[in-house]
Amino acid sequence: MAKKQRTLHPDEPLWHADHPRPVTRRDFLRQGFVSGTGMVLGGSVFSLFANPRAAQAALSGDIQTLAASSGCPVGTFTGGKIPVICFDLAGGANIAGSNVLVGGPGGQLDALSTAGYSKLGLPGDMLPGQTETAPSATSNGDFTDSSFGLLFHSDSAFLRGMLEKAPLAIGNVDGAVIPARSANDTANNPHNPMYGLARAGAAGEVVTLIGSQSSDSGGRSMAPANLIDLTIRPTKVDRPSDVTGMVDTGNLTGVLDANDVVPVMESIARLSDKKVALNTITGDTVIQDLVRCGYIGAADIADRFADVDINPDDRNATNPIIVDDATGIFTTAEFDGDGEFRKTASVMKMVVDGYAGAGTIAMGGYDYHTGDRSTGEARDLRAGRCIGACLEYAARMSVPLMLYVFSDGSLSSNGTLDNSAAGRGKGVWTGDNSSTAASFILYFNPLGKPTPIRRQIGYFSPDGSVVTSSSPAANNVNLLVNTVILNYMSINGDLNQFASLFPNNGLGTLSNLTAF
Repeated sequence: MAKKQRTLHPDEPLWHADHPRPVTRRDFLRQGFVSGTGMVLGGSVFSLFANPRAAQAALSGDIQTLAASSGCPVGTFTGGKIPVICFDLAGGANIAGSNVLVGGPGGQLDALSTAGYSKLGLPGDMLPGQTETAPSATSNGDFTDSSFGLLFHSDSAFLRGMLEKAPLAIGNVDGAVIPARSANDTANNPHNPMYGLARAGAAGEVVTLIGSQSSDSGGRSMAPANLIDLTIRPTKVDRPSDVTGMVDTGNLTGVLDANDVVPVMESIARLSDKKVALNTITGDTVIQDLVRCGYIGAADIADRFADVDINPDDRNATNPIIVDDATGIFTTAEFDGDGEFRKTASVMKMVVDGYAGAGTIAMGGYDYHTGDRSTGEARDLRAGRCIGACLEYAARMSVPLMLYVFSDGSLSSNGTLDNSAAGRGKGVWTGDNSSTAASFILYFNPLGKPTPIRRQIGYFSPDGSVVTSSSPAANNVNLLVNTVILNYMSINGDLNQFASLFPNNGLGTLSNLTAF
């Protein structure tokens, strides 16, 4: 008698007999022994789109003069770039075929063979182009769904999660899928584009980079070595307290009116400067300036944030947006019961509100070739809910947003079906397979639906494998990152600056690689 397969909880670790025992933190994240966390990078409040805060009074003239003479960066935020959130699905998740549709040279609907779709986890009675007997409300009736512009399989777990969490974003989103091989189950894939996005102009009002791990990239996957700038090395963010701690104005706001906090902090800065000038701390000019900047920066933070609530857990607010059983993106039970939702809320709050301009949300446990389909479906559904939450928050705040979803490697099916309710009659995931990998971009525009040039960059062969010559990104993760940065700059209208900012980028003809 066959042993009954037990469905794994989305937070349950994955044990693989054909994998070595996890040793590093990245190994534990890939197999779900620890949860992923969120990384945020600098760049963008939108003067035209964002919900503006009430302007605070400028710092006093003598404090501004002192800041300028000491090189303290206060009141210098300009923003203007579209914020970005990246999802790093650690372990090698399925993206192509069963979630985002991929095709041959003709695009997403240039059909693969039946065997090719089977390799991507789709059985013969669920192929794109076939008539559905019981289509969902948003399906096109042929196992495709264009609710978010970019075509998803109508039974995609990503899609189901996004539809659940992002109803207001539907109609104002489009995107592109990028078939691209990457090695399986390794942190050595330089997937992370954050430093490149910073070079392209992303600049946050509070921080430049924050991340989930103590690594140079802030996440599981590495950043390309030639893009790393350790002066903006990520600071950890994975929960609401990390967000509120970044603009902590101390207990002064509890005992003073918000209008009185800034003068108090300025007075402290003046007293400190007099002591520094007397060399009571040190005679070193650099140290003196650092001390001055510390107090001036505190005054600047108080000026801008003493009367602003940046807590993602807004259930006690007058008009809660993120956490509320009736109107929130997450219910209180979801938010309190799932760290991935709290992490997502923290990152999207920082990014969409402009306190940071781009972020990576690393989610663990996506090495789900467990011999069933249900485990992967549950984890993809949760990822879809997190992706949808980011789109929905951007829609509610009327702020443009770019999303980038990637994973280290991928996996494939041998055609065996999981006919359980959770398996949905689709192919079980039986092993790692880097040849089926892909990434995708989504772009939300509050002013109207974006018009893509193309929805697929590169393509698959009929047998369900990435054609490595189909684009520069298809067989080189560094060039995949450059392609993502290129599209970020194109969305921002900065395409003409790409070659100068990223010389020797290796992409060739740029017009063939832009989606927008």
